[in-house]
Amino acid sequence: MIDRPSASRLLTAGHPDLASRAAATFSVTQDAGDERAALTRRVVTYLSRLLPLAPPSSFLVVGCGPKPRTCVELIAMGHGVTAIEPVAAFAEEAQRYLGADAQVIVGAAERMAVSDASQDVVLCESILEHVESPRLSLAEIYRVLRPGGVAWITTTNRWHFSPIGRTGEFTTRFFNWFPPLLQEAYVHHHLHYDPRLANYSLRPAVHWFTYASLCRYGRDVGFSRFYSIVDLVTPADETIASSAFRRGVLKMVQRRPILRALALTQIGQTIVMVKS
Repeated sequence: MIDRPSASRLLTAGHPDLASRAAATFSVTQDAGDERAALTRRVVTYLSRLLPLAPPSSFLVVGCGPKPRTCVELIAMGHGVTAIEPVAAFAEEAQRYLGADAQVIVGAAERMAVSDASQDVVLCESILEHVESPRLSLAEIYRVLRPGGVAWITTTNRWHFSPIGRTGEFTTRFFNWFPPLLQEAYVHHHLHYDPRLANYSLRPAVHWFTYASLCRYGRDVGFSRFYSIVDLVTPADETIASSAFRRGVLKMVQRRPILRALALTQIGQTIVMVKS
């Protein structure tokens, strides 16, 4: 509900329902992720086309949440898993969820207590849009990766178009197309007056990227090569093989820079960064 701050509540305290509803809302989101196991297997298959990923490879999952199903699937595949979670209560629950099979560390993406050059893969899914500093977060990811290691990043897409205006982050339609000043006004309204706007998120999405801007951020911290999902799929993959139309489109997009650029306006929210 919309709340008006009173003399008894500091404005900096935010909306009174925000903290109490955030954890429950996020847990429901993770509970709904039954397809996570299959998606994790596909991601590992795609990344194995860039570097050898025979078990046990080392994976770092950034922002794992209280019920890290991605970690469970990676462990089942025989990989070593470390997870980072900024919310202490979520980290404790995640550690109980995973048991002794993985280590869950409390920390932000900008400051991860993980050794230099220790990870083969960093998975950063739906996190970069929520951090304080994308550049510092990517610099940390670069630091913990081994040479030749890769970062799989999914985040917001500034140019994505939904006919009904869905963004996956804000209930306000077409939010990703708003100018930055208007976006900031809505973020403020969410935190202080109406937390339904960003689904009770304690850290609403404040960064909206394009594939090109993600490349710029990556180069700024040392990454040298970048790949999109269209570069990693093949005609033999199950999502492509059953459709002659998809196979034909994939071939054209992969071989024509203009078509690749057009495709990335809609699917540029997934990027793989490679550390040389």
